[in-house]
Amino acid sequence: MAFDLKRVLKVMLFASNGPLSVKDIQTALTRFHAQADGLPLTGESETPAPPPEAVEPESAEADLPPPVEDGEFYRDVPSLVPAVQIREAMDLISTELRAADSETLLAEGHNGWRLVTHPRFARWVRLLRNEPPPARLSPSSLETLAVIAYRQPATRAEIEQVRGVSAEAGLNKLLERELVYVVGRADLPGRPIQYGTTEAFLEFVGIKSIDDLPASDVLSPRQIDAWLQSANQPRAATDADMGLDENETPAEQMTLDEGGGAKTT
Repeated sequence: MAFDLKRVLKVMLFASNGPLSVKDIQTALTRFHAQADGLPLTGESETPAPPPEAVEPESAEADLPPPVEDGEFYRDVPSLVPAVQIREAMDLISTELRAADSETLLAEGHNGWRLVTHPRFARWVRLLRNEPPPARLSPSSLETLAVIAYRQPATRAEIEQVRGVSAEAGLNKLLERELVYVVGRADLPGRPIQYGTTEAFLEFVGIKSIDDLPASDVLSPRQIDAWLQSANQPRAATDADMGLDENETPAEQMTLDEGGGAKTT
């Protein structure tokens, strides 16, 4: 049996304690060739096996398929598998799991792939672990998180100027959930704290990097900069802002007389 990349990846995904990256897979192949001299590549063991007539299989094992020699799984192992080939094999595994309506799915994150349970079975996992249902973020926290994600690094004052309300409660909740963290301090008077998103945010949203966020003209840095600039440099109200006709002359506009009544001059 020749080397089967897809089957090997399935085993690695099952045995991995965390996300499995391209580098992890390529490192395992490198270790294989480094230890090749010590592996039973020919299917021979150090101690000779007893003759077949001397082996009496137990009744419980009588129906099991015959064992496969280890050496059959270590033939034609390439010294290096390109990242493109690994991704193609992972995509094939993911497609097969979805087509089979499997209880597990293959999820790709910013640091690799991992097997996850299907969302419809999440409740059973929580019951097994005796965990409470996941708490949902409030709309205000989601708005604050969106501004930070698109603007980052962002200060609290910038967030509040965009949203128009206090961001203290939302920031505290996001920090508690480890969805945002303190990046540093802005080079502004008072050295305000700047916030950015964490790796947990990428998993929360289901993307590999910030660059994968959907394009947004409303929350783009350029649009937010324009809002902040207009907020910091308010202009005087014009006739159009007050609902007056800009084409009318001052003599044609309404004025108030001393008695409080309105008259046209």
